[in-house]
Amino acid sequence: MKIIRISAYQVGLVFRQESYVKTLTEGVYWLMPSEKVRLFDLTQPFATPCSLNILLQDEKLKVMLDVIEVKDNEIVLQYENGTFKTVLKPGRHAFWKSIVEYRYLTVDLSKIDIVEDIDLAALTSKEVLGYLRTYTVEPYEKALLFVDGKYQKPLAAGTHYWWRNNLSVYVSKVDTRQLQLEISGQEILTKDKAALRINFYVQYKVTDILKALLENKDAEKQLYIVMQLALREYIGTLTLDELLEKKEAASAFILNAAADKARMLGITLIGCGIRDLILPGEMKEIMNQVLIAEKKAQANAIMRREETASTRSLLNTAKLMEENEMLFRLKEMEYVEKIAEKINNISISGGGQVLDQLKQIFGSAK
Repeated sequence: MKIIRISAYQVGLVFRQESYVKTLTEGVYWLMPSEKVRLFDLTQPFATPCSLNILLQDEKLKVMLDVIEVKDNEIVLQYENGTFKTVLKPGRHAFWKSIVEYRYLTVDLSKIDIVEDIDLAALTSKEVLGYLRTYTVEPYEKALLFVDGKYQKPLAAGTHYWWRNNLSVYVSKVDTRQLQLEISGQEILTKDKAALRINFYVQYKVTDILKALLENKDAEKQLYIVMQLALREYIGTLTLDELLEKKEAASAFILNAAADKARMLGITLIGCGIRDLILPGEMKEIMNQVLIAEKKAQANAIMRREETASTRSLLNTAKLMEENEMLFRLKEMEYVEKIAEKINNISISGGGQVLDQLKQIFGSAK
């Protein structure tokens, strides 16, 4: 015989030749030499020493345990004293009913949506993340959820979680910020058959995600065609000269022509315009010649106006000098001064006649 003492918050399981015999709680006990006792701490998880089915045949032990059965396509979240502890996988699990308070939350993994009341701390723990799919929708995005190829619902901005299972989950999203589409290198004939190459741009926003993603395929490609046709329609109604004059008016016409079709794509047009208008080499040379001729004509007209004004000014000056002798003398002195500025040396000869000659030069001609 041998004696064994079981302390408070301990449980002893008695085995005889590896076969379970009975459960011992707090107290002092005598055991046969062939019997062995395995002690368990009630504050620690229960580690099953043998088949749980055998142990549960003992009613005394059965009432001391919480037995959790987890089915296929299920997991159980275990909380210890209100704090998430671990994930229980499919199978049978047992825990002591003791001073530690356990809570269990069963999760059905066969569903996509998380309908259970699970706090974010537990949901984002490393133990649970392995059973989740996550997807983030940015604040400037809108998204649609598809399950097994079927549309389910729109998704708001934020991080979304779904259970991981055999169902396929797909998220389609669009950028709701202002976007720009470039329509480059468009070769178009004007009304007078002038061939042009045009670079065009369109600014737009996706405003109806259901139309953009569900009712239309490749909405941006369709918008490209819509704007391209509207641009060709506008260019085809104008001659080259009219187009060069009304280039800025293209935006209003094209926006008005394409707005309804864009709206059917779930898109709202904001602005558009012709960025570049490129002429062929021969046409460019002709336009340059026309421009040079126009500038020459303008220059000739300006020169003729200036010559006329100058002649009229001379006529008026002559009339004033004819009527005023003093003004005539002043004008005469002005010309003499200009002539004197160009003289470097003066040679004097003739003796006393020099003074008479200077008087004749600078004197009155009258």
